[in-house]
Amino acid sequence: MTPDERLSRVSIERGRTTVGVTGTRPAQRHPAMVAHQAIRAANVQLRIADAITAFAGSMLFVYIHALGFALWMLLVESDPWPKLTLIVSLEAIFLSTFVMIGQNRQSSFAQAKADHDFTEQELELKTNTDITRAIHQLTTELHNRLVATPPTAGL
Repeated sequence: MTPDERLSRVSIERGRTTVGVTGTRPAQRHPAMVAHQAIRAANVQLRIADAITAFAGSMLFVYIHALGFALWMLLVESDPWPKLTLIVSLEAIFLSTFVMIGQNRQSSFAQAKADHDFTEQELELKTNTDITRAIHQLTTELHNRLVATPPTAGL
């Protein structure tokens, strides 16, 4: 197995999607994404929120809760509804907070990417404008040298 195949297999096993054909390296990441992930990785609270959000958005979370609620209702309480309702309500409050944290993260990344893209596009526009001006200047100079009227003798 080549290093590229191992990389692809590890990415699939960890639940990450790779871009491209199996056995190739993933596509290069957007600079704004790399910077955004570095900022989030540096903050412990954001890493914890990301981990909770990733788990709460998984099917494992759904299966654990379905099993837990079924066991609670069948084995733990004879009248499970008051406590279960309280637990589920509190959990919903916290999970909605993590959903908002996730939305803020996405919004923050989208803004960082838009800012980066705008800066790059402005730089590209300036470069293209400078190149166009240089081409125009060279073309004008060439034209003047090639089409210039020959000096007239005897005047």
